[in-house]
Amino acid sequence: MSCLVTGAAGFIGSHLCRRLLKEKIPVVGIDSFTDFYPKWIKEKNILPLMKKKDFKFIAKDINELDLKELLKNAEYVLHLAAQAGVRTSWGQDFSAYINNNIEATQKILEASKENQLKKLIYASSSSVYGFCPDLPMSETSPLHPYSPYGVTKLSAEQLCFLYHKNYGVPSLSLRLFTVYGPGQRPDMAFHKFFKAIIENKKITVYGEGKQTRDFTFIDDVIEAHIASLKKGKVGEAYNVGGGVRKKLEDIFPTMEDICQRKIEIKKEERQKGDVPHTYSNIEKARKDLNYSPLTKLEEGLKEEWRWIQKLYS
Repeated sequence: MSCLVTGAAGFIGSHLCRRLLKEKIPVVGIDSFTDFYPKWIKEKNILPLMKKKDFKFIAKDINELDLKELLKNAEYVLHLAAQAGVRTSWGQDFSAYINNNIEATQKILEASKENQLKKLIYASSSSVYGFCPDLPMSETSPLHPYSPYGVTKLSAEQLCFLYHKNYGVPSLSLRLFTVYGPGQRPDMAFHKFFKAIIENKKITVYGEGKQTRDFTFIDDVIEAHIASLKKGKVGEAYNVGGGVRKKLEDIFPTMEDICQRKIEIKKEERQKGDVPHTYSNIEKARKDLNYSPLTKLEEGLKEEWRWIQKLYS
C-alpha cells in the first residue's frame, strides 16, 4: 500500500501522515504552505515527518504539479488540502477558495481517471449542510451551504461523485464535523480560546454563545480515514462527528477547570456564514466503517491545552 496525502503539513494531514507511517505505509505528502496561518506552525507539523525513511514531501501547489506522474506510484489518495475558513471566504479572497478547493480537486480527479487507484478519500466538511433543517444531520439531509467556503467544499465533493459515476474514479467523501485537538489551526475556536487564556486576554465569542457544535477529536477523525481506506464504499459520503452536541457557552466552565483560570468573555456580532447548529448522525459510518468516536470532549480539551502551552511557551 502507498498513499498520496494532500495538505500533509496541515492539522489533520500531519496527524494522518504520522498514523500511516506508523502502519508502515509509505507516504508522499504535498503542501503548498498557503498564508492562511503562520508557516512556522505547519513547519513544526511536518519537520518530524521529514526524518522518516518512508516519507517524501513536496512543497508545491497541487495546481502546478504533474499529478499523472505522481499518481503512477500511488494506490490511495487522501485529499485534505483546502483553503480553510468560513469567515474569510467572502469577497476578493473567494478566488483562493476556487483555486485551492475546486480547481485542485478537479485536477486530482482528472489525473486519477487514468491511473489504477484503489481509493480516493476526500475530506469534506459539515459546512456542506449549512442551514440544514435536520438535527442530527444525516447523509440524506438537504445540503444548503451558508458560506462561500461551504459552497466550494460541496462543489468538490460533487466533483468526486461525478468522476466516480462517469469515469469510475473510486472516490468517497468524509464530512468532518468541527475537528479539534493538538495541532488545531489557530483560526479555530478552541485554539483561539486557549491562546487568549495563556495571554490573559478576554475570549471573543461571536453571537450569544448559544450556538451548538458537534466537536470531533483529531484521533477519531484519523481513525475514520484509516477505516475508509479499508472499508469505505466508493461513491458514498460519510458523516464523521463526535456524536455529542454541545452549546458553546457550556464548554467554558470545563475550560476553566482544565486551565485553572477564570475566563472572561467578550461578545461580538455573529459572523456571516456561521450556522447556529451542527450535529452529526454517524450511524452510516458506524455501520460501514465500524466508526465509533472514543474521546470525550473534556479529555480532548485537556490534550489540546497541553499542546497549546508547549506551542506558545
